[in-house]
Amino acid sequence: MCVPDSNYTNNRRVQTLKLSRIERRLDKINKPAVRTIESPDGDIIDCVPRHKQPALDHPLLKNHKIQKAAPERPRFKGDRTPINYNASDATRRAWQAWHHVGHCPKGTVPIRRSSVDDVLRAKSLFHFGKKHLGGVPLARKVDAPDVVSGNGHEHAIAYTVNTEEVYGAKATINVWDPSIQVENEFSLSQIWILSGSFDGTDLNSIEAGWQVSPELYGDSRPRLFTYWTSDAYQATGCYNLLCSGFIQTNNRIAIGAAISPVSSSGNNQYDITILIWKDPIAGNWWMSLGDSSTLVGYWPAELFTHLSDRATMVEWGGEVVNTRSHGEHTSTQMGSGRFAEEGFGRASYFRNLEVVDSDNSLTSARAIATMAENTKCYDIKSFSNADWGTYFYYGGPGNNPHCP
Repeated sequence: MCVPDSNYTNNRRVQTLKLSRIERRLDKINKPAVRTIESPDGDIIDCVPRHKQPALDHPLLKNHKIQKAAPERPRFKGDRTPINYNASDATRRAWQAWHHVGHCPKGTVPIRRSSVDDVLRAKSLFHFGKKHLGGVPLARKVDAPDVVSGNGHEHAIAYTVNTEEVYGAKATINVWDPSIQVENEFSLSQIWILSGSFDGTDLNSIEAGWQVSPELYGDSRPRLFTYWTSDAYQATGCYNLLCSGFIQTNNRIAIGAAISPVSSSGNNQYDITILIWKDPIAGNWWMSLGDSSTLVGYWPAELFTHLSDRATMVEWGGEVVNTRSHGEHTSTQMGSGRFAEEGFGRASYFRNLEVVDSDNSLTSARAIATMAENTKCYDIKSFSNADWGTYFYYGGPGNNPHCP
């Protein structure tokens, strides 16, 4: 009689248990849909009834009623003529590939379906959908916010100085498709809305922008993303809708879906405009997209401690992960992969940096500083003019003769 190998049996049992845990997690994320759309780029978009989306599973939102009244949008103080470098209105409308195939009905929200493979690419089930900070505490350097010491995250950012009360921020962000050296690295360009201490466990952060993350998405496309945490990235929060928290209200924009077309060197430049602000009446933090400020959804005030009141700092810029996988600095690119000095059409930009003040007005972010940990790898240069307000170029190639 053939006796089964005990190690083989145990391994099968472990794999079965692991798979069942993954499937239970996916059942919480992938809600039953009234319509499913197969996108040309490989994504599956589920149209989920708004009142059954994952956000409402959060224990702090048990009694939350989805905000139906549109928040009062901040108005810009002064005169401004927006300059848009996108190729055409038609191109801008079709900026997510799944739009070519179908749309989600009113009363539903489009949610990118997560798969077993998505989870298996993560370090663990706990780490799925979360920023990897390796358990290293946030270390605030001199005037260098959100810098994480020793965990391989590198930044090139602009940030507000001498501000005690901030109620939102806005920027138009150039979109590229930077190359990523290894699967568990990423490159992103985003806005951070921050409050709390940088050297403790109570930092609150609301984030949105675009990112390339092969580990999270299984490809190298730039994708619209959101993030939040109320405990310095330890246990709370996640990317997109991969946990309960962010409440989506829009039926046309899929968070986590790919952005197309993207910029290329010396050719058309494409960008997205993101505004995040605190509704002065309900207190929720809303996100809008585009020049017309299309509402995407909101982070309920109940999720936060410090941000339930206001923010104390805003950051704009790029972040990469440098794992030094081959014993040298990563060649993962930030922005376009070009240094700031190369300017428009070659270096990536953030333009029209603005902040929301206590009377729900947008003003140009004039009092900013810039920071990059290693300017031989990635750098940043800020400017201002009448059309672009406060703006900067940023990024770099990573590994090069001056960045070994």
